[in-house]
Amino acid sequence: MTIELTLAKPRDLELLLPLVRAYHEFEAIDSTAAGRESAIGRLLGDASLGGIWLISSDGALCGYIALCRGFSIEFDGFDAFVDEFYLLPEFRGRGIGGLALEEIKAKARALDINALHLEVARDNERARRLYRAAGFEPRDRYLLMSAVLVRK
Repeated sequence: MTIELTLAKPRDLELLLPLVRAYHEFEAIDSTAAGRESAIGRLLGDASLGGIWLISSDGALCGYIALCRGFSIEFDGFDAFVDEFYLLPEFRGRGIGGLALEEIKAKARALDINALHLEVARDNERARRLYRAAGFEPRDRYLLMSAVLVRK
C-alpha cells in the first residue's frame, strides 16, 4: 500500500470542509460551519501557521492531517500540534494512519519543527495504540489545560 500527503491549498477548501465537519461530529467538537470555514481558510492561506495535508491512498482521498505551528523553549525551536487527524471510516484499520503519521513527521522535520504534540481522547484506545506505535509518548507529568479566550 502506498499513501500520499499533499499540502492543501486555498482551492482545496471545499474538499476539506466535509472532512472537517465529519471529524468534528465524530469527536463531538462544538463548531459551526462558518467557524470551520474561517479557521481552515486562515490555515490554508498562511504557511507560517502550519498546514493541512490531504491523505490519499491508491488515488482515493482518505482524510487529512493538520499541523499548527508554535515555538518552544523546551524543544529549542519550532514545535507543532497535530491539531486534527481524520481518516474516513472505510480507510481505518488498514495501516494508512501509521503511514500518514510517519510521513507527517518527515514533513515536520523538513519544516524545521523539533517536536510534535497531539491530544487523544483518554477512552480512544485504538488511536492511543496508533500514536504510541508512531513514537508519541504520554507526558503524564503534565496536564494540558486550555482557556478559551474567544468563542466564535
